[in-house]
Amino acid sequence: MCSSKSKNMNQEAISQINGRPVLQPKSNQVPTVDRRNSLKKSPPKSLIHPIASKIASPRPKSLNSPPLSPNSKPIRKLACYEKPKPAAKPVKLSERTDGGCREVKSTVTVQKQPGSIAAARREEVAMKQEERKKKISHYGRVKSVQSNEKNLNVEHEKKKRCSFITTSSDPIYVAYHDEEWGVPVHDDNLLFELLVLTGAQVGSDWTSVLKRRNTFREAFSGFEPELVAEFNEKKIQSIVNDYGIGLSQVLAIVDNSKQILKVKRDFGSFNKYIWGFMKHKPVTTKYTSCQKIPVKTSKSETISKDMVRRGFRFVGPTVIHSLMQAAGLTIDHLITCPRHLECMVKAAL
Repeated sequence: MCSSKSKNMNQEAISQINGRPVLQPKSNQVPTVDRRNSLKKSPPKSLIHPIASKIASPRPKSLNSPPLSPNSKPIRKLACYEKPKPAAKPVKLSERTDGGCREVKSTVTVQKQPGSIAAARREEVAMKQEERKKKISHYGRVKSVQSNEKNLNVEHEKKKRCSFITTSSDPIYVAYHDEEWGVPVHDDNLLFELLVLTGAQVGSDWTSVLKRRNTFREAFSGFEPELVAEFNEKKIQSIVNDYGIGLSQVLAIVDNSKQILKVKRDFGSFNKYIWGFMKHKPVTTKYTSCQKIPVKTSKSETISKDMVRRGFRFVGPTVIHSLMQAAGLTIDHLITCPRHLECMVKAAL
């Protein structure tokens, strides 16, 4: 009788061709897959060399190394030096070895409530917008809200004036607005002075004319019509040379002084003549913007025509309207300006 092992060997030596078993010599047989796999099996433990067991396996190293002694505890071993980081911020540790090991990254994160970063950002932006709104005034940027109350009050008072008075206005012009412009005038000499100054500011500006006001007073003897009317050609030429005033302007002032003397003979005073067109009562306007104030009115045109008929020079409707504003015949201060009410009170006296 054959053993089971010999039966298996005989069965492996028999091949089938077209469904019939055929015997083949042992030398022509190719090892089967099972045999090949069996060759790769590890040898018995008894044949393994003792040193081979100490060789490290190709598997990735574990982060937890075995204890050095039975009494020692497992130590966490990193492939590289781990630099301590504060726990509040994310930390990335790159662990590398010279043997080409894989790169290990460990991240320490602080857990936050979902959406907290976006909510904090929105709150920050809202606070910045609120601060920006506080720094913006009606027409532009002003000083910070933390400025003292005194500066704010001064700025507030400046805003109350007529809009043609700005922060860049000359102090002499600001003083003229705050003290003289719009105040009713009834003195003949002062009315003559204002007539000369309003005629001189044609083609110039009030600031330049006001700076030369004392020069005009010296040149024309304090604007006394009786003295100016006596100027001869020599005196007129000396005024042109010494004070730098145009010849045509000097001649017009001398001629106007002579016409004022005639008006005094006819009406008793230049004051009565001028205020007679207004029925001795100023016109009070209620303008809210300087752009709405006209450069001339029907009343100024009426006065201008009569003065031209009487022989006055440089007395167009625009110049006469400027004279009316300066002498208080018409109160053109804006209703938001404190001088508007003050001039009305003085006109009522």
